[in-house]
Amino acid sequence: MAIEEIKYQNKIFAVIVYGNVEEKEGVQFFTPDQYALQMGKHVHKRGKMIKAHAHLPVRMELSGPLQEVLYIQEGKVKITFYGDKDEALESTIIKQGDMILLREGGHGFEFLEDTKMIEIKQGPYNPQSRRNLEVKE
Repeated sequence: MAIEEIKYQNKIFAVIVYGNVEEKEGVQFFTPDQYALQMGKHVHKRGKMIKAHAHLPVRMELSGPLQEVLYIQEGKVKITFYGDKDEALESTIIKQGDMILLREGGHGFEFLEDTKMIEIKQGPYNPQSRRNLEVKE
């Protein structure tokens, strides 16, 4: 399985792109255009040129929870997803080369190996935009 969606009550909590996703030449996006964050992959042959360009300002309005993308450079991480009542829904493990878009609900991490993880999210980080869950162990 190269791409997986984690769903709960008709909401997509996360999109996982595993490191073994089929590589297609060119640019391949794994998320729909309407997502606040998109994940994609470039595969180009040596000598390919992308014409020099600049991105024009675009006015966007965000609603709903902030989203983040995690890319695992090294290691292995267990991610547990939580619902509206802070109940654990399911867990998944991602490893080196995998990336995940976290879109909805709560989540927690257990690092199963020494890990290097890159995080990309809308910024700047604001601790006030985070709610700690009342998780029952």
